[in-house]
Amino acid sequence: MSRNAGKFNETPAFSRVAPEAGLLLGAGRAILMQLAHPQIGTAIARHSDFASNPLSRLMHTLGYIYALSNGNAEQQRTMIDYVNKAHQDVRGTRNDATGTPAYSALDPRLQLWVAATLFDSARVIAEQILSDDLAHDELLYQQYSLLGDALQMPAGSWPATLRDFDLYLEKTLVTMRVTGQSRQLADELFNATHAPWWIRAGLPLMRDVTVAQLPEVVREAFGFELSEKVLRRNNRTITFVRFATRWLPRAIRTFPMKLMLRQVDRMNCS
Repeated sequence: MSRNAGKFNETPAFSRVAPEAGLLLGAGRAILMQLAHPQIGTAIARHSDFASNPLSRLMHTLGYIYALSNGNAEQQRTMIDYVNKAHQDVRGTRNDATGTPAYSALDPRLQLWVAATLFDSARVIAEQILSDDLAHDELLYQQYSLLGDALQMPAGSWPATLRDFDLYLEKTLVTMRVTGQSRQLADELFNATHAPWWIRAGLPLMRDVTVAQLPEVVREAFGFELSEKVLRRNNRTITFVRFATRWLPRAIRTFPMKLMLRQVDRMNCS
């Protein structure tokens, strides 16, 4: 943790882009890309409450991103400690009978993929609602590496350039393998039966946007169909959010971040 101390406040591009509420459109995409990784999907299924509380992973991921991009030193320390503690005992051995792979949440390769899904999903949405240039912003890319640094990835794990990242992404995507267990977890995410009604009401739209935004190989692995209806709903949502992002005051657009940072403060007090 000490090698990151004071580092996160030196990231103006990251601090400017990460809190945009419109980027939440990519949250489901990032989670499903993580579930599609056979080792990460197995770890989530076995060591978390995802099946009963699928939105919990989303909330903690948002708290992590917001704390590192815009939080104070105490909030950053709270989330880094939380993630490190949560990952400490997440490990499993290979089961040849079932084909279940070995895994460890401290494996730098798995940590890299989690951080990569967060960056890639953010840039995919950002270029649609903020600016086309953000998809090719080398500085923003470098600053997103902080998400991996805080996961204790060894130095040099994050691909050196954006082009290197794209090559890594392309190579890794072809290794994705969605299990029946991961498909069930994806269904739980979009049903969220224990979530408040006002969240459940928006989940069908979240599902359609996620399906439309997923890399083709992941979408097909989950068995999702990119229908005309899904495309229309996605396009309308992107158009609306792009308009809202350009006209709403920043104080409103970053309100979800402020709520999550308050939650981080409560975690520190508990």
